[in-house]
Amino acid sequence: MRQFFVVVPALLMLAACGGGNPLKITRSPCPAAGTLQYASEVTLFSPETSRDANAIDVTAAITNVRATCAESAERLNSQLSFDVVAQRANASGARDVTLPYFAVVLRAGDQLLSKQLGSVTLRFDDGQLRARTTGYARSDISRAAAALPENIARELTRERKPGDADAAIDPLAAPEARSALKNASFELLVGFQLDDAALAYNVGK
Repeated sequence: MRQFFVVVPALLMLAACGGGNPLKITRSPCPAAGTLQYASEVTLFSPETSRDANAIDVTAAITNVRATCAESAERLNSQLSFDVVAQRANASGARDVTLPYFAVVLRAGDQLLSKQLGSVTLRFDDGQLRARTTGYARSDISRAAAALPENIARELTRERKPGDADAAIDPLAAPEARSALKNASFELLVGFQLDDAALAYNVGK
């Protein structure tokens, strides 16, 4: 699975708190949301076996990925939605096009925890070249799994004053801190369910 895409790095939010420790880290435990490289677009051909530009029938792309996260004491429940925008080459006649997609939950950038399958149907009215629809995915993650070990969290949030020996040292420079942060990071990523030929076409574009 990993050979088919490049993972989008987990999003970390580093913010200075007004009037507080400028090195304080504000981190969301909720999974980062995004698309998978080489799987966010799909091209349909007619005939299907052709890869000639003149044979392009429908193109579609996943865009506007957005997520909300409901946090409880034990779970992190994310609801993700995304738009699929498509264009066809021939506007003649009404037509429905169904495209399969998947959503994966990754931990630490490369550990596949779950995979969901779904599909979206785009409706082209007669004379219409473009269509748009919305798809959905979700994730359910243990809050404990997304939490940093207490000793790491304590070291990262420890107040550092000017003049301290380690005041100018990035607390994330320590290998154990980077490893713990990576292991506690999750991603909810979506992409089109592509066969080998469609994937190879995207990679070669």
